[in-house]
Amino acid sequence: MINNSWLSLRPLILLLSVFVISPAWSDHLGDAVKETIKSNKLAAKSQTKVDGLSDETRQMLEEYRLLLKETETLHIYNQQLKNLLVSQHREEESLRRQLQEIEVTRREIVPLMLNMLDSLKVFISLDVPFLTKERHQRLARLQEMMGRADVTQSEKFRRILEAYQIENEYGRTIEAYRADLDLNGMRYTVDFLRLGRLSLYYQTLDGKKTGVWSQKEKSWQSLSDSYKRTVSNGLQIARKQVAPDLLKLPIPVPEAKQ
Repeated sequence: MINNSWLSLRPLILLLSVFVISPAWSDHLGDAVKETIKSNKLAAKSQTKVDGLSDETRQMLEEYRLLLKETETLHIYNQQLKNLLVSQHREEESLRRQLQEIEVTRREIVPLMLNMLDSLKVFISLDVPFLTKERHQRLARLQEMMGRADVTQSEKFRRILEAYQIENEYGRTIEAYRADLDLNGMRYTVDFLRLGRLSLYYQTLDGKKTGVWSQKEKSWQSLSDSYKRTVSNGLQIARKQVAPDLLKLPIPVPEAKQ
């Protein structure tokens, strides 16, 4: 029985022996291994290329996305610039109209200012004669200013309005000041007491002469000695040397218009 088994294994052993020992099969096997190794190297190289291409593709995709984002940002920015240009064109047109209006106003404001100065001159000449020198000097400076090129129109108008405001304040205040006065051919240094624009009084420094301006007569009228003390008190009140008090003084009555 053992012999039979041995006999059955002999062909297989012989085949293996031939396979192992045969040089032809050995060469074929070496070639196959070499081809396999070569194929593996080519596959690895191809995979490396594929991986490289994949990285390049991802990089290109990322750059594409960045370009899309920049393009969108530029589109929004360009749209904003368009809106800004439209707004600037509108503003430019508005400024052009305003400049035209300013030019018209400039042509009209000069005659207006000249008329205001003429009216102020007439008003001062017809008004109660207080601070006469100061008020006429202010008017003369304004008239001289109108011919100066180094003063803007707006500044000229501001100063004229300022002069009108000063004149307006005179009607709501009392004041005491010292100046010279001609009386019957004689010049005296006197104290003036101004009660708004209602009345203007004078008193010599020695207190011997006291009078009031008559707007109707356009002249100074002497007052009786009974008013000397009252006028003196009024001067002290105006200078804030004593507390305000009631003053009993003659008030010129405005002439009724016919």
